[in-house]
Amino acid sequence: MIEPSKHQPDPRTQHDAIDASDFVYAATGTRIRRLTTPDGTHWFPAVDVCKKLGYTTPRKALLDHVPEEHREILETVTGSHCLSIPAGREWRRDLNLIDLQGLILLVSACTKPSCEPFKQWVAEVIETVQREGSYTLEEAEVQPAGPGAPVAYAMPEQVAEAIVRLEERNLQADEQFAVAQHKSLALQKEMAETQQEMVGMQREMLELQRSTLTAQQTIAQAMDRIANRLDVLALDRPAPEPGFSARPTTESVLADWRQRLSVTEDVWTVAVVIAPVLVERGELRQPLASIAARTGLSVHRVNECLRLLRKHACIHSRGGSEDGDPVYVLKLP
Repeated sequence: MIEPSKHQPDPRTQHDAIDASDFVYAATGTRIRRLTTPDGTHWFPAVDVCKKLGYTTPRKALLDHVPEEHREILETVTGSHCLSIPAGREWRRDLNLIDLQGLILLVSACTKPSCEPFKQWVAEVIETVQREGSYTLEEAEVQPAGPGAPVAYAMPEQVAEAIVRLEERNLQADEQFAVAQHKSLALQKEMAETQQEMVGMQREMLELQRSTLTAQQTIAQAMDRIANRLDVLALDRPAPEPGFSARPTTESVLADWRQRLSVTEDVWTVAVVIAPVLVERGELRQPLASIAARTGLSVHRVNECLRLLRKHACIHSRGGSEDGDPVYVLKLP
């Protein structure tokens, strides 16, 4: 077993002068996954670091800024120390890792303003080493008690200020998120109330449809009773004397039409409107729109009903009027 020299710290007892989590947080502005090997080396997923620093293409960022000796594959790192792959789908065997120096290189190449305090501190460290030959962290005023406890060092001012600013930014982000979440909940509540109102309106529409259907059925039954009554009246009327042509009546015309075709509700509605006009005036010269207004049907549907009456020889066309309206007359048997 090779013992470490007095000029090199023993990895078995070595402790980070600055907590690695705080160090990385000050550099990147966020907490990043970390894998620490038994020799004290910290490894970070390159994709996490690049994402937080704003690099759009992690592979290109590694090739441009991080030498090969500071990046490795997860399976190689864990295998060299007989470690297992960390659990979770995000820890893939082929995951690219970078060590702490690789992370600092990516931070140095980053242009985000939040990285400036950390880069200024790195510049200060380099300047101090160049001027004095070394850089030493100041020991903290309060040291941990207990035998064998590691020495605590004061965090550099730039790093501490960066952490404070980042924490303040995170608190503001949390407050903004809470406000946005409150608005989202209010919007969801409003949407739920709107949906309940829509359900109530749908129920009212269904009730209205049922009422309309019932009214239509009642009207149809009333029309059937009227038609039956007209049939009875037609049968009770004495037959005309031979040699004399009986003048048709509205009731006889409607009864005759009912025998000639299967009368639907719409056809019967049109028949009831036009029969008195044909009997009294001998012809029908009304515009289709006028008949549609009186029956509540569309012009197209009125035209279809008249076509059905012509087809069954109830009426026949006699050209058109001066205004272009169709003219119909009774077609007597």
